[in-house]
Amino acid sequence: MTTVQTRPATYAAHYDSPPQQEGPGVRTWLTRGANFVVAVSEVREGAELARDNPDEYFVLLPQSPARIAAGDQAVQAGAETITIVPPGASSVTASADGLIVRVFSRRAEDLLALSGNNAVYADGAPEVAPLVNWPDPPEGFRLRHYVLADYTREDSNMRIFRSTNLMVNVLAKRTVPRDVHKLSPHSHADFEQASLAVQGTYMHHLRYPWTPDMTAWRDDEHVQIGSPSVTVIPPRIVHTSRNVSEGDCWLIDIFGPPRLDFSQRPGLVCNAAEYPMPQTA
Repeated sequence: MTTVQTRPATYAAHYDSPPQQEGPGVRTWLTRGANFVVAVSEVREGAELARDNPDEYFVLLPQSPARIAAGDQAVQAGAETITIVPPGASSVTASADGLIVRVFSRRAEDLLALSGNNAVYADGAPEVAPLVNWPDPPEGFRLRHYVLADYTREDSNMRIFRSTNLMVNVLAKRTVPRDVHKLSPHSHADFEQASLAVQGTYMHHLRYPWTPDMTAWRDDEHVQIGSPSVTVIPPRIVHTSRNVSEGDCWLIDIFGPPRLDFSQRPGLVCNAAEYPMPQTA
């Protein structure tokens, strides 16, 4: 009998580890999953993040503005915005000191190789569903810019955006510690979840499945981590997270490819009209 291995979770505390890239006014931490790379950059005003990327990527500005340019398009993006950048040459120039978060697919192979946890994926992660592109946007590839406050809802703490092969859920901020009587333990059959903390302190609770080989069992994990940080949760792992600090706490969940279950819920994906689902869905 073949047993699929249980991959360990990644806990990348950027505030307590050296960056994978450094340049003038920029320090960047890279953390990967099987199908995505999360780049968190600490920037000084005027610093530029230039990229010639094979596919789309996301830019999230948690706290400070930046100019985002691609081809003949440019947008002056404010704090608490998210932008989808088209394939090809592009740049993000910091308008103030702060954080710039970019989310790439696994097709950014150079960033995969530099990621701090790259060795965790030496076997190619066969238990994770492969990265498959969804249909191209009917109006073509271009800069797509969204002000997060415009998508806040009273009936949900989720603000979900998708591209052709990624999905980012920018959760609403929590201002008080999460009620321990109202957690949401769950697991995913064949995809990973990256939880990016940009404000506050979180406790991630993980329970690994038992396999026939008892020597491969893992103890439950209850890991406290601050910001900025990235936690990558493997498939089949029961997990839930809670903020444990007072004041603004902000978590962003990342998936690749887009989640079909979220996409099939009418009105849940904020930019669903711009990115069609596969016809087979």
